[in-house]
Amino acid sequence: MTPSPPSSQSLVTALQLGQLLKAARKRRKITQAQVAGRLGLSQNRVSHLEQHPDELSFKQLLGWCAAIGLELRLAERESPDSTDKAEW
Repeated sequence: MTPSPPSSQSLVTALQLGQLLKAARKRRKITQAQVAGRLGLSQNRVSHLEQHPDELSFKQLLGWCAAIGLELRLAERESPDSTDKAEW
């Protein structure tokens, strides 16, 4: 059986980032306390950041991705003429 390729997710808003981080953590059966330990944060802070991902520092985001097995990639949007405004 051939493993399926990793899935990717486009993000436009901070809320989507929080939902993605939480869903990936749960899929891998990693607790907030485990993420907190890897990031040097409290479990309460991890919970807060899942709900308010706009408060994450870039360094924390990279560490969080590493802790739950995600890879951060940047790419050009498919429709550069998009008039959607991000919530950031």
